[in-house]
Amino acid sequence: MTSAELGPRLLDLIDLGSDYRVKPETTSKHDDMAVVGCPALEKLGSGPADGSLGFPNQAKVSFTYTSKDSDLSEEVYSDTEEKISSRSREIFIAMESCPKYQMVSGSTPIDVTVQKVTTPQSGDEQWGHVLTLTAGGRPSVMKQIAVRSGNVLIVLSGSPALVDAHVDKAMAKALKPAG
Repeated sequence: MTSAELGPRLLDLIDLGSDYRVKPETTSKHDDMAVVGCPALEKLGSGPADGSLGFPNQAKVSFTYTSKDSDLSEEVYSDTEEKISSRSREIFIAMESCPKYQMVSGSTPIDVTVQKVTTPQSGDEQWGHVLTLTAGGRPSVMKQIAVRSGNVLIVLSGSPALVDAHVDKAMAKALKPAG
């Protein structure tokens, strides 16, 4: 599927309700982002650290809940079934291989702790993680659920409560049969 075909598969404000706002898309690059202490992620390069999974066809959207620090992001990717399965497995298994590592953004170290969590049992492959990112002594917690079905991958991430509240709706919309 093309990126244009993936766009309508993303959640929108009608799906979420009036307590959400769309966050403007940032175009900032993360050339100064590096992973330290996790050989499997280091080998993959900056892709997973900068939020890019490296698929040619993608659509993304981010929302802010009225609560100041609560965000929800959704990404939908498409490629051949073989490529999307292989690359997804490589990335998410690499994340699981290192329960603790560090990301460095510029000169700022960010300690990352990864905990594997259960996922909805749908699609062909699923991965779930809770990441605790600590920078300057301030921790923040992010949940990430990824589900691949055929040649489509959905990644929902953000506040754990928001991910849990919207994962079923996001999967139903993103993974619907073509046509």
